[in-house]
Amino acid sequence: MPTYFYTAATIQGEKVTGSENAKSERDLARSLHEKGYVLLKVASGEHADAKRTFVQMLEGLFSVPLSEKLLFMRNLKVMVQAGVPLPKALEILSLQTGSKQLKSAIDDMREKVMQGEMLSVAMSRHPAVFSDLFINMIRAGEESGTMEGVLSHLTLQLEREHDLRSKIQSALMYPSVVVVAMIGVGTIMLVSVVPNLAKTFKELGVELPPTTRFVIGLGEFLSHQWYIALLVFLAAGFALYRALKSKKGKWIVDGLVLRLPLFSSLIQKINSAFFARTLSSLIGAGIPIVKSLEITSTVLNNGRFRKALEDAAEQVRKGSKLSQSLKSSGKLYPLVVLQMLEVGEETGKTGEILAKLADFFEEEVNAITKNFASVIEPVLMLFMGAMVGFFAVSMIQPMYSVLGSIK
Repeated sequence: MPTYFYTAATIQGEKVTGSENAKSERDLARSLHEKGYVLLKVASGEHADAKRTFVQMLEGLFSVPLSEKLLFMRNLKVMVQAGVPLPKALEILSLQTGSKQLKSAIDDMREKVMQGEMLSVAMSRHPAVFSDLFINMIRAGEESGTMEGVLSHLTLQLEREHDLRSKIQSALMYPSVVVVAMIGVGTIMLVSVVPNLAKTFKELGVELPPTTRFVIGLGEFLSHQWYIALLVFLAAGFALYRALKSKKGKWIVDGLVLRLPLFSSLIQKINSAFFARTLSSLIGAGIPIVKSLEITSTVLNNGRFRKALEDAAEQVRKGSKLSQSLKSSGKLYPLVVLQMLEVGEETGKTGEILAKLADFFEEEVNAITKNFASVIEPVLMLFMGAMVGFFAVSMIQPMYSVLGSIK
């Protein structure tokens, strides 16, 4: 069903704004009438999107850094707690942010809030900036009158997410630098050293083994047809990017990384941490469990975990317990998650249990990422040694042939 943004009036003549899913404008008007409202103005989600400015349309092309979102939410929480009016708070936050996309979104939100819209509705106009997690938690805070508590939950959520992502990026930095440096040095050797050795071998009339011919051919290709090599590299990179972005390609890659010895445990713990932290925040904000599961599934990076949570949400909608629903996903979620969820469901403290689970898995990820460089370093050394050995043997073997013929 499409989403409609509406302006309505109460019996007393007060104007209210909001958004609601309905089959048609007539059904929307009927639904509002049952609530005691009279529909004044309505725009569908498609119509509202058509009115977005050019700058707002660019939001989908450039992602807002997580650090900027964290700063925005942290400062918004402080200002709301201090009693600063929302339009004034948004005006100040617009001046503070360093992201043009976020600034554009905040300015538009301030304008809509001053016109009487709810903050959650104004946020929903910028889906490229604010996820379903933001919008639904803010809406829950507005409806329950617990905005300060919701903002505190969101701030904690973003702080933990930012901390977790920073640790993962730091752990991957070392191997990335080593691989890039290795490719760079190898390319320089192929372009500058190999052609000179090839001339020497040709003058001496040495019969070259297959590996040497391959290395010399690759070096000459990079030296003389570098533009073709660049085009091939860019085309391969673009094809890989498109494949990873496609639903089928990402599904295959997400399955493969769960089979890699060094990465499977890390991927499992990262997704479990995001699952527990996000679901805990949503339940704490008072959002129904099925809706919370659907929102949480959008936060998970691995498609296998996302699909398992979507299936679990469907089973919970039919009356199953979450702990039982996740068991059908196989061994994706660790046993401790299922056991702790079962305890939470029996005691009525699912949100608290999930928060403790999130702390546990975040500590586990922290421990793994700390030792990640030391674990992957031997693998990189072996790989580099194999590449250097292949190059050295390919170039030295013809020299031994020359020395043998001299004798």
